Amino acid sequence: MAEQPIERQPRDVLPEVKDVIAVASGKGGVGKSTVAVNLALSFVRMGKTSGLLDIDVYGPSAPTMFGIFEQPRTTPDHKLLPLEKYGLSLMSMGFLSTDDTPIIWRGPMVHGLVNQFLHQVDWGALDALVIDMPPGTGDAQLTLTQVAPLSGAVIVTTPQEVALIDARKGLKMFQKVNVPVLGIVENMSHFACPHCGEGTYIFSKGGGRSTAEELGVPFLGEIPIDPEIVVGGDQGEPIVIRHPDSPAARAFHAVAERTLAELARIQAQTAQARAAVGKMKW
Repeated sequence: MAEQPIERQPRDVLPEVKDVIAVASGKGGVGKSTVAVNLALSFVRMGKTSGLLDIDVYGPSAPTMFGIFEQPRTTPDHKLLPLEKYGLSLMSMGFLSTDDTPIIWRGPMVHGLVNQFLHQVDWGALDALVIDMPPGTGDAQLTLTQVAPLSGAVIVTTPQEVALIDARKGLKMFQKVNVPVLGIVENMSHFACPHCGEGTYIFSKGGGRSTAEELGVPFLGEIPIDPEIVVGGDQGEPIVIRHPDSPAARAFHAVAERTLAELARIQAQTAQARAAVGKMKW
């Protein structure tokens, strides 16, 4: 028997945010947060008012990647105000936690936090809100896909087959809740020699592109291995800020452009379909 799609619950969430883009991966260790951060910053560099919501409850990375270790202020009506850096509005569980104690929560608590981030943060008017999701397909992911007004999702993988298998699972999760998959990004695709520029495919080659073709979704691009990505992430200067003209930064910018283009294509297609239905005579 075919599995039935999981119903998304329509809610009045993020009314002033034009597009909400989830960045997800089927497994950890593929650089999903790095892609989410640099994607959001690329939107800012393209002139888009943007935000980043780090929804990874168990391993929030935004504080380190932006070098922010302060708690957000609240509005008179008790909403959280996002922190800001590099022109990007930011919110993370890491801003609310005051020490290194591990967070040990069950599903209902995770569900409550996700809802709080969606309803109790004063994001204001944004062109795009990028949501850095936890790896996998668990409680936080399912809650977010059901209650957030997601415009689309970006799937991050690496070239290895084990990562590609999990990327397929993540993609199917979004399909079950009728969220458009904007495409696949292959992170840590190859190492570009700093002297000659020639690429060495350390793990494998072409896995992300072939998986995108197999699943019928766009391939958004390859992000090369660059030690400066790691250094910048550890020092609070993501690569698109630290070295905006580097090959890696240019690759992130290209992914951002393709993501917005695919989003616009899907939205135009949806609008045309609705217009056609409206013209039908019953």
